[in-house]
Amino acid sequence: MTDDDATRHLLDRFLHAVRPLPSLLAVWAHGSLAGGDYRPGRSDLDLIAVVARRCPPDEEEFLTRAHTALDETLPLAEGLHCTYVAADEWADPDRPHFTWAHRQTQYRPVTLVTRRELHVFGRVLHGPPPADLLPPVGDADLAGFVRRDLRTYWRPAVDHPARWLQDVWVDLGLLTLARARVTLATGRLITKGEALDVLTGLGAPADVVDDIRRRRYGTPPPASPAWRARRADATRAFLAPAIERTLAEYDHPAATA
Repeated sequence: MTDDDATRHLLDRFLHAVRPLPSLLAVWAHGSLAGGDYRPGRSDLDLIAVVARRCPPDEEEFLTRAHTALDETLPLAEGLHCTYVAADEWADPDRPHFTWAHRQTQYRPVTLVTRRELHVFGRVLHGPPPADLLPPVGDADLAGFVRRDLRTYWRPAVDHPARWLQDVWVDLGLLTLARARVTLATGRLITKGEALDVLTGLGAPADVVDDIRRRRYGTPPPASPAWRARRADATRAFLAPAIERTLAEYDHPAATA
């Protein structure tokens, strides 16, 4: 079975597992799988399931068992994340919803970026398309969310050095900045692959950008502790002022017009 076959098999198994949920209305993919930059075994499988009403405890237990069973039998299931949103609970973008991610249950919101992704290139796996159930996201609201995310989450995160020894912080921090700048400048959403090219144009450390590219699209050797330390320092030295410049440049909704 090839990686693509394995992904299709996982999605088929997932849909078979959740279809017995009486309130299930739709299942959509977003992120890399929907945007065309999916890498089997490396990219997450980001899903949204819309249900007719908020899941009661017994349905949350049913979903937890279903996801756990997939995790125990299919290797790619480790990266399958799904948030279950009641059809009448879209109004508050900060409202948390029952979610399976990173092999555990949690509650988290569906961000405005995710909602815009669903409208622009969401992939329908079951039920009607996002336009039928999901309210639209305005440009000003999207830009406001992106600025707030940079200001309140990513800029403070740069001040915690130990985090940046990890691949995930380097990757997401730099790629989020690049994608945020494009969204603030044009209103467009771009893939992680496209964001790597944007980072080069922004003057991000070339060896760090190459490292992200190799780990996403190639098979690099394990990183040494010395390289992780140098990479963390270089990333933080670039990212802090780059975020501050972005916020200064796009500090008003009119900047995206």
